[in-house]
Amino acid sequence: MPIDSSTFDFLNSLKANNNRDWFEANKKTYQQEEKKLKQFFTELQYGLNQFDVIEKMKIFRIYKDVRFSKDKTPYKTNRGANWMRAGAHRRGSYYLQLEPGNSFVAGGFFQPNPEDLLRIRKEFELDASEIRTILSNSQFQKVYEGFANHDQLKTAPKGFDKDHPNMDLIRNKNFFVSHNYTDDEVLSKGFSEKVLQHFQLLLPFFDYMSEVLTTDLNGVSLLLGED
Repeated sequence: MPIDSSTFDFLNSLKANNNRDWFEANKKTYQQEEKKLKQFFTELQYGLNQFDVIEKMKIFRIYKDVRFSKDKTPYKTNRGANWMRAGAHRRGSYYLQLEPGNSFVAGGFFQPNPEDLLRIRKEFELDASEIRTILSNSQFQKVYEGFANHDQLKTAPKGFDKDHPNMDLIRNKNFFVSHNYTDDEVLSKGFSEKVLQHFQLLLPFFDYMSEVLTTDLNGVSLLLGED
């Protein structure tokens, strides 16, 4: 099913009236749009399960946590969902955000825990040829530009040689890629198929990173009893 233009109409109206009184007065419209979005996200999960194994789907709440934010508007003006891969041997997750003027898919490893972050960096220190091959694949590059590196360290992490040839990868704090869509693309009939095609391109990346994060530097599995 395509995304209904009424979804973006609601989000645009919410952006212009981001307060509790307006939201409560338009709660019925919000609930109607959420029902349609849940169906859309559920259909994407079905499509994902045709080439991967999804453990769970999370639809992010529209309500913002403003306790530590300078922006005190109470509602998000986007809708997003995340799909987690099943099993300890399958790492990575798929993400889709829908927002007028700012819709995108993303996938990978955002804010990995310190243990995973060190393991990834150590792998790239040892050998980054495989990840570079994945990121430079022509079909992959038609959609994704490589790791989002806006949050890199300014210098080498502690314990790493600042002149290492793979420092461009090692300095990353996050290891994910993304692709933006125009509003016309989001509202087109073939949008869900396009999203699934773009998600499927992430599989070699996910499978490689899964192997890295479930083995030690000698390639020995860290998992016991996993299929």
